[in-house]
Amino acid sequence: MVSVLVVNDQSLQRLALRMLLAAEPDLTVVGEAVDGEAAVRRAAELRPDIVLLDAHLSRPDSIDTIRRIAQPPRLPGTPEPAHALARPPRVLVLTPSGQEGYAYAALRAGAGGFLLNDAAPDELTAAVRIVAAGDAAITPALTRALIDAVRRQRTPRPLHGATGLDTLTGRERDVLVAVASGWSNAEIAERLSIAPTTVKTHVSNLLTKIGARARVQAVTFAYESGLVRPAA
Repeated sequence: MVSVLVVNDQSLQRLALRMLLAAEPDLTVVGEAVDGEAAVRRAAELRPDIVLLDAHLSRPDSIDTIRRIAQPPRLPGTPEPAHALARPPRVLVLTPSGQEGYAYAALRAGAGGFLLNDAAPDELTAAVRIVAAGDAAITPALTRALIDAVRRQRTPRPLHGATGLDTLTGRERDVLVAVASGWSNAEIAERLSIAPTTVKTHVSNLLTKIGARARVQAVTFAYESGLVRPAA
């Protein structure tokens, strides 16, 4: 059962999302929040698998909200309670079109997926399941837009000394470049002449090595590390 915390400042939208998710036998809504502070507090209390965050909350503090949920701080030298050692919730962001800049910042803060807020109900429930499983839920159009945003907004750092990059094998680098180019696992498998299951293994391994929680975060890493350079 995948547990979900719904974050939206519109009561009717919260109700609609709750009803939609509750109708699925493998999904359950464990709580609601109306703003960022409440979302952080409720996420810590309820420990949901997914925090479904509406990008209508894209105020200056919303990126910090995502960071506090997806990357909760741990005080050095302080014993952690058992629940603090568990995997933090994954954040799935509902975003309107034209918010690629916000999506890029949210991605770097730790968001695990993005979906346009006019998506069909089955697309939303599928995205919740995908992100809960540890994969990335993001539309192809937004993937391309995010790649463009990374190219525009970041100046690549030199490859030398890039954190995690030197731990990748040659094949893992090839796969990372393909991921950063927006290829699907099936496309990567075909173009690199390897099995789709092998691609999935490479993606999982490289995400662990570079410290990324989701596939879309690997895109920013590829550009920021200088492994992939913006087109002229």
